[in-house]
Amino acid sequence: MSDIDPGQIALVVVLALVLVFVVVALVRAVRIVPQAVAMIVERLGRYNKTLDAGLHLLIPFVDRVRASVDLREQVVSFPPQPVITSDNLVVSIDTVIYFQVTSPKDAVYEIANYITGIEQLTVTTLRNVIGSMDLEQTLTSRDQINGQLRGVLDEATGKWGIRVNRVELKAIDPPASVQGSMEQQMRAERDRRAAILTAEGVKQSQILTAEGEKQAAILRAEGEAQSAILRAEGESRAILQVFDAVHRGDADPKLLAYQYLQMLPKVASSPSNKLWFLPAELSGALGWLSKGFAGGGEGDGDRYRTRPAGDSPLAADDLPPVTLKDPGEALEEARRESAAATADATSAGTLTGLRFDPDAERGQRPGVDRPQGSGSGSGDGPAAPGGGVPAGA
Repeated sequence: MSDIDPGQIALVVVLALVLVFVVVALVRAVRIVPQAVAMIVERLGRYNKTLDAGLHLLIPFVDRVRASVDLREQVVSFPPQPVITSDNLVVSIDTVIYFQVTSPKDAVYEIANYITGIEQLTVTTLRNVIGSMDLEQTLTSRDQINGQLRGVLDEATGKWGIRVNRVELKAIDPPASVQGSMEQQMRAERDRRAAILTAEGVKQSQILTAEGEKQAAILRAEGEAQSAILRAEGESRAILQVFDAVHRGDADPKLLAYQYLQMLPKVASSPSNKLWFLPAELSGALGWLSKGFAGGGEGDGDRYRTRPAGDSPLAADDLPPVTLKDPGEALEEARRESAAATADATSAGTLTGLRFDPDAERGQRPGVDRPQGSGSGSGDGPAAPGGGVPAGA
């Protein structure tokens, strides 16, 4: 221990202190600034410069970094704030601010805490804007409120070196009692719209049904009229031809009396008949029959006059012409009318909004086979070629 020189010890200590000083000076002198970050440098307490991204050298113990400012766009969500509307309702509004620092120097020296300043400015501006609106306008005018808030905040924060990009209202919560009333109102409005749509659908359905029934009644009446006309024409023609044939065949009273007697048993042929009704002229018919087979009696020539055989009171032009259509033409016309009615019904069904049903449409077209198992029975024969009605129908 006696061999150690105190001077050497002091020298080692001094060298160590110098080394520490140099290391600290280098650490304080070299600054690496990250991207999108700005550093405010003060020299001897005064603003000197703003350091951008990269490597920078400072004067140790003379220059110091006052603050680091983030230059990226920042998003700040403020807690819900109670705001009173013009109709004296308290609503809770949650806001979100999107802003970006454009001047780091102004953001550091013009305001102590720009986040707090933006929050308080947002609250006061929001109360001023919402205070001039009622609840209905507040709920339906979010874009207008956002635009007014952004304009006021951007103008006020410009001197702070901050640009407000967007202001959004995250939520507008009215009181619970008002929410219940609003839900009842919305439910009543939906019920009203549903009732209107249902009534409109029923109206359209009734109109289409009435139109279909009208067309069906018209077609049915036309068919019945044509059928009655054709039946009457046929019966008229048949009566005239029978009348003509009777006179041309010279059917004398004896034959008529014989036919009369043959019809009498048919009157009582039903098992349910308990009584027989004899016509008053039966005795006269029997007398004429007996006279006819006996060769006639005196004075009967004036009562039963006869005309020569083959003579008829009808002329050749008295019989009406046959107006019946050709069966093929009548069948084709019936098919065309059926196709027109099918197209009309399909168009009416399409207008109701129902989906197109190929099976239903196939069953309405004449000449198209029905699916297996459809129709009135499984024993129906195949359709006739060229139409849905078998030949000879």
